[in-house]
Amino acid sequence: MNEAAAQPNGRTRLAYILGVPLAEDVQRQWPQLGEVVRTRELVGEVEGNFPELTLAVGRRLHLNDEVIVVEWTCDYGDGRLYRNVSIAELRDGEAVRVTDYWGEPTTTPQWRLPLTERLDMPADGIWPDGQHLEHH
Repeated sequence: MNEAAAQPNGRTRLAYILGVPLAEDVQRQWPQLGEVVRTRELVGEVEGNFPELTLAVGRRLHLNDEVIVVEWTCDYGDGRLYRNVSIAELRDGEAVRVTDYWGEPTTTPQWRLPLTERLDMPADGIWPDGQHLEHH
């Protein structure tokens, strides 16, 4: 495990992404993988296995005192950008449950081209490009 990623007092990459500390008993869910990781310590341990990961937060939406939605981008170190959304449920200002959704950008299927338009993705906008990602 990369010790720098598993910082104490709720300071993990996830805490940085959300902008709030993690509760000690936080649950982080990954529906695509059918997984859940429980406790702040284990979230940090999982994060520590990706030392090359860089990221940038595009937008944080505080829906109320109980929910935060964050749109962010990351690169695991191989140059491929993943576009992510994390939804956090809060208790007393700490994240207690976080659900992450992510996807690697792909090209539009040929059949759909006449039905859609290109989405403008400014390099430093909600979905930052690889030049705007940092280690956290």
